[in-house]
Amino acid sequence: MTQIPRSALILGLAGLIPFLFGAGTLLSEALANFGMAQFGPRFIGPYVQIFYGTIILAFMSGVLWGFATKAEGTVATTGYGLSVVPALWAFFMVGGGPVSAQINLIAGFVGLLGLDYLFWRQGLAPAWWMHLRVLLTSIVVACLAVGVLL
Repeated sequence: MTQIPRSALILGLAGLIPFLFGAGTLLSEALANFGMAQFGPRFIGPYVQIFYGTIILAFMSGVLWGFATKAEGTVATTGYGLSVVPALWAFFMVGGGPVSAQINLIAGFVGLLGLDYLFWRQGLAPAWWMHLRVLLTSIVVACLAVGVLL
């Protein structure tokens, strides 16, 4: 089965909201003003993307850790080691201003996609996993790129 389960797809797409909203507030002054009035400065522009992106990289480390539990021996050991990389990447590389933080988040999400592929190829992730991850990662990277390019 390679079709993404409906609940995983809906929740995955819902998880894009902070990235989409952040990009939208960079592109639309009216949306930025609305966001500032309703949520405050931390939840508009690159700031919501950076904060949320850091959390998602850490969350995805936990997902990969869960996949590693399906393996044994050196594959499991390698999986556990690799699973902490996205969280450590976010911890050490996100900072230094919004543009550099967004560039490093883009690199982190692209790197995460590589780890997703590795776990998937080893049969540790569901058959539909890469369909979901490519979709979500493409949108996240595009949203982060808005802040880098503007």
